Amino acid sequence: MSSKSNIFITEETIEGDEDGLLADKTVAVKDNISTEGVTTTCASEMLEDYVPPYDATVVEALKEAGATIVGKANMDEFGMGSTTETSAFGPAPNPVAEGHVPGGSSGGSAAAVAAGEADLALGSDTGGSIRNPAAFCGVVGIKPTYGLVSRYGLVAYANSLEQIGPLAPTVEEAAALLDVISGPDEHDATTREEGADSDYASAATGDVEGTTIGVPTELVEGADEGVKARFEETLDDLRDRGATVEEVSLPSVEHAVEAYYVIAMSEASSNLARFDGVRYGKSGGFDGNWNETFSESREAFGEEVKRRILLGTYALSAGYHDKYYKQAQDARAWVKQDFDEAFQSVDVLASPTMPVPPFEQGESLDDPLQMYLADANTVPVNLADLPAISVPSGEVDGGLPVGIQFIGPAFGEEEIIRVGSAVEE
Repeated sequence: MSSKSNIFITEETIEGDEDGLLADKTVAVKDNISTEGVTTTCASEMLEDYVPPYDATVVEALKEAGATIVGKANMDEFGMGSTTETSAFGPAPNPVAEGHVPGGSSGGSAAAVAAGEADLALGSDTGGSIRNPAAFCGVVGIKPTYGLVSRYGLVAYANSLEQIGPLAPTVEEAAALLDVISGPDEHDATTREEGADSDYASAATGDVEGTTIGVPTELVEGADEGVKARFEETLDDLRDRGATVEEVSLPSVEHAVEAYYVIAMSEASSNLARFDGVRYGKSGGFDGNWNETFSESREAFGEEVKRRILLGTYALSAGYHDKYYKQAQDARAWVKQDFDEAFQSVDVLASPTMPVPPFEQGESLDDPLQMYLADANTVPVNLADLPAISVPSGEVDGGLPVGIQFIGPAFGEEEIIRVGSAVEE
């Protein structure tokens, strides 16, 4: 099943149409995106034999654009993790930083692009799962505005937060892939008309003359010194090219990680209830006691998935709903409000994508809290339903890649693509 040093869970060639925007391109697809007739495991023993009867809307779009899908990329189990080490099929490597994690949960997708195993890749981003591995593997990743890309055929983790998006070697290539997959879909009621006739690729002009970039102090303070230094150097380059940089404040983001994990885990607890051995997943074999059968079938989940289901179920339980879930939703509204205010005076916001360089393999498995806190710069974007891009911004500690993140207003993909492309130049 697994191959190419665990970048892919399943290697399978799915041919697209003969012509189209991506006719000469190969694409890796994250293994939580449905591919008709090809195993889709979500990197879990629970689904190791699951073969979807239909294609996700984004996979149909890839085929119509002429792309050749070359495999299902490794990931953290059900998208839960930041390192691609919670995969039931073993961890994915980081092709550009040996001995370090590729980030997650779309680590296999980023690794496939970084290793040249695929020209482009699709990932999904619930709290940074495209941008984190893009930064750790030295590639470009875009988390689109919520509703820009159809989620039909994406195995749900946290519906109100997640979006499918592109990973690529350059901003322009990522934007071109976004052009292919964006737009409304009758199968997904959350999609919008924006993106229907997009031309995001042409926004990659590198022209930042007169652009105002806001830097939220809260998203820079806790970063590693080397990461901060690369970030400041990149901002200096953008100033030289005609951009203005000013500090802004997003006071709510200090509560964003807590709010994110309560909401995401609560939605995960609800979504993963369907894996009961009857509807989906491994059957425990009914022996007269439904509770026993149910719990036996759920043994197929890994530790991190079990942890998140338990925490989410607790947060939604009687007596705790208002204390946790409702408060998290209030915090989410506050985060959105802070971003709206910031965008009244700036065009885009900038921060280090990840506050730290790639972890060493095994480093964060013993300390889940460390892994959760590393999401501090990415999760606010998902809470506020905004678009963001991660672009490589140099290396630290003798060759470990780091990224810079640009956040735009809702459906402001062109802005972040334009500014992101300036960093490449």
